Amino acid sequence: MGNEKRVSSCFEPAPVGPLGLLALPGCTDLAEKVSGYLDQWREETNDAHDLLYTTPAHQKTTSLIEVKCPRFSNGEGKAVITDSVRGYDVFLFCDVGNFSQTYKLYNMQVPMSPDDHYQNLKRTISAIGGKARRITVIMPMLYEGRQHRRSMRESLDSAMALQELVSLGVSNIVTFDAHDPRIVNAVPFIGFENILPTYQMLKALLRDQKDLKIDKEHMMIISPDEGAMDRNIYYSTVLGLELGMFYKRRDFTTVVNGRNPIIAHEFIGSNVEGKDIIVVDDMISSGDSILDVAKELKKRKAGRIFLLSTFGLFTSGFEVFDKAYEEGLFTRVLSTNLTYSQPELLSKEWFVQVDCSKYLAYIIATLNHDSPVNSLLDPLSKIKTLLENYPNKLPESQHPGVQMNL
Repeated sequence: MGNEKRVSSCFEPAPVGPLGLLALPGCTDLAEKVSGYLDQWREETNDAHDLLYTTPAHQKTTSLIEVKCPRFSNGEGKAVITDSVRGYDVFLFCDVGNFSQTYKLYNMQVPMSPDDHYQNLKRTISAIGGKARRITVIMPMLYEGRQHRRSMRESLDSAMALQELVSLGVSNIVTFDAHDPRIVNAVPFIGFENILPTYQMLKALLRDQKDLKIDKEHMMIISPDEGAMDRNIYYSTVLGLELGMFYKRRDFTTVVNGRNPIIAHEFIGSNVEGKDIIVVDDMISSGDSILDVAKELKKRKAGRIFLLSTFGLFTSGFEVFDKAYEEGLFTRVLSTNLTYSQPELLSKEWFVQVDCSKYLAYIIATLNHDSPVNSLLDPLSKIKTLLENYPNKLPESQHPGVQMNL
């Protein structure tokens, strides 16, 4: 399906309401890119639905509506929306992982935590005051999504947060690569889209590497643990490659940095010697675990190793990755722009950032017009076309570290 056909199909039914994008602090860059695509498409398709051009929406050249979240000196805050949202189909952008945002607390600059971002989200919904026609929350990295089950007497913050958003009037939640997709069971009566950027990841990898041999003799998919098996099974299926898996043996008698430390990685799968390896996970936090997997694969004489992760957090810095790259443990790390990336990361030779803003714009346009999103969520046909055109008909590779506009 070409871009023109896909854009037109997004705008065929009447929209739910005038489109309004509200970007909370820390998510403005992504929202501006998405808005750029949406505004361009509306202009190109000559969308004449009256509902899109009702006052005050028709006077705007952008679908972005400004929202501010000021703080008082003791840390308390509020949300202020600078324009009307009455009757709008509102899409709220929230990046709970953006620690670059700070606020002043008792004369100290304090970085915003996921809890702070989530509070801003609730404040903004409160500021809307029930006047919007519909509210959709775009939260690419799900708040507290890593705590997906109880193993002792502990809280389940993500489930509680989702139920709280529903009680505040949210109709839809859009997230990417939820740590455990069964979290949808917490809010079964609203729209919940858990999106995997599989096509965008593969396209970025194939653009960056022109000499891959995508067959069972030369390449393999490896799951870094049992929790990542579903997403790795999908990659192995669409690429026609064999699948292997590591499972983690942990010391459950000890807790370090909120988790049980890993004792060893045990491998299940066929011989990896000489094969290029793709390792897929939902996030890279400190990186210790996925680098241990790369080290174990190199011990087994694997070829090039490509680490694909929807969210690259790098909470312990880049030094361990720089060292591992110099030692040849991996070839590339690919991660999306769906959460904040430090400027230093974008300059790394080993890093490729995958731009998902266009994909997100398609999803928003489709939801705004109440069209089915199935074709957007299942990219199988697009991946097949991608493989058929590889390597000769793909655009030239950009330098690693430069965002890839997909």
